[in-house]
Amino acid sequence: MKKILLLMFLGMFAAGINSTTAQTVRNSNNTTIGTVESDGTVRNSNNTYVGKIYNDGTIRNSNNSYTGSVRNGEFRNSNNSYMGKVENDGTIRNSNNSYAGKIESDGTVRDSQNRVIGNAKGLTKEQAAAVFFFGYFK
Repeated sequence: MKKILLLMFLGMFAAGINSTTAQTVRNSNNTTIGTVESDGTVRNSNNTYVGKIYNDGTIRNSNNSYTGSVRNGEFRNSNNSYMGKVENDGTIRNSNNSYAGKIESDGTVRDSQNRVIGNAKGLTKEQAAAVFFFGYFK
């Protein structure tokens, strides 16, 4: 589970962070799994650069390869295939429109069985969904 969360973290969407400090993402054990800096730089828990998220929703990995995008709540992979979406209320739907989880207003992240899987306080719904439900940097 820790490896899956880390991989999902690496796909974090960073557009919209207005703070000048990095936003920390934690798993259900309150362990830091990474950060996103105000310029969109994504770092893992070892502070290693893993990629960058651009304000237009483009996501690139540490080799500057295009790995996907998120726009208007819709997530797409590098082939522009639809992966899922985050709805206005924080509900996460996968590519089959099945319920995958929810991002609560306080940043609490729940899976499809309503279990707390982490916290992404200070991030947008899209950012939190990218962290916990859609992985881009592999």
